[in-house]
Amino acid sequence: MRESGILLPVSALPSKHGIGKLGQAAYEFVDFLSAAGCHYWQVLPLSPTGYGDSPYQSCSAFAGNPYLIDLDRLAARGWLTPADYEGISWDTDASEVNYSLLYRHVMPVLWAAFANFSRKKPTDFKKFCAAQRDWLSEYALFMALKSAHDGKPWYEWESALAMREKAAIAEAKKTYAMEIEFYCFVQYCFFAQWNALKAYANRKGIRIIGDIPIYAAYDSAEVWAQPELFQLDKDKKPTVVAGCPPDCFAVTGQLWGNPIWDWEAMAKNGYEWWLDRIGFVLNMYDVVRIDHFRGFEKYYAIPYGAETAEHGKWVKGPDYALWKAAKARFGEMAVIAEDLGNITPAVERLLKRTGFPGMKVMQFAFDSGAENPYLPQNFTTSNCVCYTGTHDNHTLRGWVKANDAETNAYAEAYLDVKKPKKLPKAVLRAAWSSIARIAIAPMQDFLGAPPSARINTPSTLGGNWVWRTQRADYTEKLKAKIRQFNITYGRLNAPEEAEKNAE
Repeated sequence: MRESGILLPVSALPSKHGIGKLGQAAYEFVDFLSAAGCHYWQVLPLSPTGYGDSPYQSCSAFAGNPYLIDLDRLAARGWLTPADYEGISWDTDASEVNYSLLYRHVMPVLWAAFANFSRKKPTDFKKFCAAQRDWLSEYALFMALKSAHDGKPWYEWESALAMREKAAIAEAKKTYAMEIEFYCFVQYCFFAQWNALKAYANRKGIRIIGDIPIYAAYDSAEVWAQPELFQLDKDKKPTVVAGCPPDCFAVTGQLWGNPIWDWEAMAKNGYEWWLDRIGFVLNMYDVVRIDHFRGFEKYYAIPYGAETAEHGKWVKGPDYALWKAAKARFGEMAVIAEDLGNITPAVERLLKRTGFPGMKVMQFAFDSGAENPYLPQNFTTSNCVCYTGTHDNHTLRGWVKANDAETNAYAEAYLDVKKPKKLPKAVLRAAWSSIARIAIAPMQDFLGAPPSARINTPSTLGGNWVWRTQRADYTEKLKAKIRQFNITYGRLNAPEEAEKNAE
């Protein structure tokens, strides 16, 4: 079966409250996808944003982003009134997320909702907390303490709390009991809204592709509460941190700074924590994209304190052992492996053993001649996902502008177009016409969006994760264009027609 989808972070949905929400615009986007004949919505991580406003630097591997909670839906439950949030200045530019304003305003509004919620708590609140207790209680305590310390990272708290001395933790649970319950309430709201949206999408024939970042942020509930999972010293400081070695795109490499998992310690209990995490996201999404998949075969370890990634080394990871354990628990898993970057024969063997589809990115296809593995003619299997670009790439218009003349000339010859401005649409056609089982494009590429619409530029701070769509973007003309792509290249999702034929 040939399928298609659109990549669009929830944060980029239209909204009058500063950032895309899990509300009406999200449901309308599902309707748009369904009418366009797509199968998938790829949402990117839904975790709270952290350093650089990135969801890949989150304070939790499990929690949902409070910024995405739809305030109108809280009002519909009687927990807010429009006066609680409509008079607030949520943005300064409707085309961009202003995270400083969200940081200032979202939590006070959610506290107002919590006050009303607390007067008569729904019966399913306790059930939610009990079902999520393996991560929720520590996360809520972590956030309560973080708030009490003016948002400072846990390693800047007083030693008794930073090092989790029993007496200090017990006292904190008493002192901040209300705040702990508040953060549980926030997650209850998020997952109630998310689960309702996902159920609606599934009913409309749309499956959700989520994302699981491979690493945790240093300032996270996981590192603070479970330091034994990471390569840390006795003071809970990392001994090594994650990144990528130097290449032609980054001459000093990429220094991500995340602590690295202690895979040897995890192997002793059968990778229990990771299996719990995989089970969590498999339940949360229909398909899961595993970020930085090559890091499971070998990971790049950089000495803690290094200013660049130039002096790291590759270290053996869990390889197939983790995925063997996952398959034993979950059976066949709907997973996409992000197999980009430094891909060695060993990584290729790991991918083959798992059976997961890898990724083919069209923007990488035209810079090294006819043998380039990302050219559609060189796809060796249909068990792959062909992307025009990812959240870390230029928009197609931006890509054309950034290319050297030689790359554009080769792309024009390969795609049989005469002018650079025709390349974006030709790249879309090449992805949709490829043998890949799934073809996906960021929404910007179908919109013909300019370079400024790029979601993220790796290894940079500022201006990332801010792009937003407007309601006017979702035209009948665009819907028809995407649908025609799906019809032409045999990727049409028509669940209603399938039901009629089955009858």
